[in-house]
Amino acid sequence: MAIAINGSGTVTGISVGGLPDGCVDTDTLATSVIRGTILQVVEAVKTDTATTSTSTYGAISGLQPQITPTSTSSKVMIFINLKWGFSNENNDVNFKLFRSIGGTETEIFSAAASNSNSLGFYGSQDALGKGVHVMMAISSQYLDSPSTTSQITYLIKWQIQRGGSYNYINRPGLDDTSSDYHRASSSVTLMEVAS
Repeated sequence: MAIAINGSGTVTGISVGGLPDGCVDTDTLATSVIRGTILQVVEAVKTDTATTSTSTYGAISGLQPQITPTSTSSKVMIFINLKWGFSNENNDVNFKLFRSIGGTETEIFSAAASNSNSLGFYGSQDALGKGVHVMMAISSQYLDSPSTTSQITYLIKWQIQRGGSYNYINRPGLDDTSSDYHRASSSVTLMEVAS
C-alpha cells in the first residue's frame, strides 16, 4: 500500500514497524512526555518498636531509606507514615525530617521560625487528649529537590520535652503481651520523579 497524505494531514499506508529502529529517541520527544515519570521507588518499613524519653533529637532506627537519583534535576517524593504512642496524655513530641548526603545533614520540610516554638513537620503538645491505649497515625508528604546524583539518606528525628515521659513508635503507651494490646508498623517511601 502506498503512503498517502490527504488534505487534512492524515497519513495512511504506514504499517506497524514502518519506522526504522533508532529514528526516534528521547531527545526528539517532548519534555512533557517524561516529566513526572516515576524512575524508582525505595521503601523503609519498621515493624519493631522504638522509644525515646530525651529532649535530644535522635533518628528513628529502621526508618532511614536511601536513594541515589539518576539526574540532578530529579525530585524525590517522600511519604511518611508513622504510628506514635505516648506514656501519658500530657506528652509532647516533635518530628523533624533530614536529608543526609555524604554525612552532611540538612533539615527539610519544617515550620517557619516563630518565637521559641519547637519546629518540625509534626508536633503535639498534649497528645491531642488521647488515652495511652491508642496510637496516633501521622502521615506527611514532601517533594524534595536535592539537586544531586549522590546517595541520599532520609532520616526522621524525634524528641520529647516532658521529663519522666516516653514516646513510642509502633506501640501504645500502655503495653502488655495479651491480644488486647496492639502493635503497628511505620514506613517511609521515596519516589524519584523525573523533572
